[in-house]
Amino acid sequence: MSIKFNFKDDKFSLDKLELPSRHYYFQDEENYIKLLNIGEGIFPKDKIRTSLKLDNSNLILTTESATKIYPSKKEYGINKIDIRIQNNSNLEFLNDELILYKDSKYIQFFNLKYDDSSTFFYSDILSRGRSFEDFDFSNVLMKNSFSSNKKLEYLEKFDVIGDELKDYIIRKDSDNYIFMKIYIKTKDNDKFLDILKKDDFDSFTYSKSKEIIIGTISSNSMNEIKKKQKLIWTNYRKYLNKKEFSLGKQ
Repeated sequence: MSIKFNFKDDKFSLDKLELPSRHYYFQDEENYIKLLNIGEGIFPKDKIRTSLKLDNSNLILTTESATKIYPSKKEYGINKIDIRIQNNSNLEFLNDELILYKDSKYIQFFNLKYDDSSTFFYSDILSRGRSFEDFDFSNVLMKNSFSSNKKLEYLEKFDVIGDELKDYIIRKDSDNYIFMKIYIKTKDNDKFLDILKKDDFDSFTYSKSKEIIIGTISSNSMNEIKKKQKLIWTNYRKYLNKKEFSLGKQ
């Protein structure tokens, strides 16, 4: 179950498509793709792979809605995302929230390769589950890697057990149970980090060589998280001299 596509000089090419992976491609103002799966989620034993390449191209990429991970007694649902951007390309990838159902098991591999001339904005959101659940998932493993010119710039690995995360939040006496990670590369990260700080986003820092700005935001309101995601993304687009863009979602 996979989808593979690329843009060369802003021209779209669909190289592979296996159901239930699907996509909507819009080209009204900018290249814009919504990713979706039949069944609106990932089931045990599912192996979803998304591969894309941008070459002298721009793309706004998002999911159509929240990604639901269904319960499992043993097997994991697996989601693998491979991205390469080069030659003055720009990627803006805004994920909707990940909703982990009770007893779900999930593995995600995210791999982004970029060159010095390209820029990107990537965000990911983890919720506590459905409204009547509270981190009741079994296990989530995530690996996020960012590489430039075959050199690893930043690597994250998470191995989270639902009960342990729930216990941690209780011990910290925190009301925040929604977490968003944002990864940004511009052509002047120092300047853009100053912009973030002026909007009181103080939880951002650099990767080891200062090639990527990394931030974490938490809240008890999905609406608030989405507002902050949009504000930071809007600032990113302004910085690139792009006008505000509507994803067509409520």
